[in-house]
Amino acid sequence: MNPGDVEKLRKALAAEHAALFAYGLLGARTSGSLRARMSAAFDAHRDCRDQLRALITARGGQPAEPEASYALPFFPSGPALAVKLAVHLETGVTAAYLELAAAQDVSLRRYAAQAMQEATARSYGFRPALPPAFPGMPAAAPPPSPPASPSASQGGG
Repeated sequence: MNPGDVEKLRKALAAEHAALFAYGLLGARTSGSLRARMSAAFDAHRDCRDQLRALITARGGQPAEPEASYALPFFPSGPALAVKLAVHLETGVTAAYLELAAAQDVSLRRYAAQAMQEATARSYGFRPALPPAFPGMPAAAPPPSPPASPSASQGGG
C-alpha cells in the first residue's frame, strides 16, 4: 500500500461526494431531457464513488465520508445556471482525478485517465465547446504582450 496513492484516491472520492450532492440538487431542479442528463451524470458519479471506496478499502485505507452539505459556487435558479454548474462540477472532478493520474500504481493512473475522459465527455454533453487542451488543469496566464517597437512609439514610419 502506498499512502500517497490512498490519499489521492481519497481526494478523488471527496470530489465525487461533492458532485453527487450537487447533481442531486440539479436533478430536483430541472426537467425533461436536461433532468435525464443530470440523472445520468448522478448515476455515473455514484458508480465512480463506489469504485473509489472499493479501491481505497482494498489498499487498507479508510474512505472519506460525504459532508452533510457542500457550498455551491452559485445557486442554479434556471436551466442555464444548472448547465453551468454541471460543467463546473465536471471540471472539478477532472482536476481531482488529475492528481490521481500521478499515482505510483499504474492501474490507478489508467483509472484516473479514464475518469478524466468521462468527466470531460459529460461536460461536453452539457455544453458543447472545445475543451481546454489539458482539462482539469488551471488555465495558463496569457503570454505578455510584446514591447512596442521603437518606431511605433516615436511616431516614425
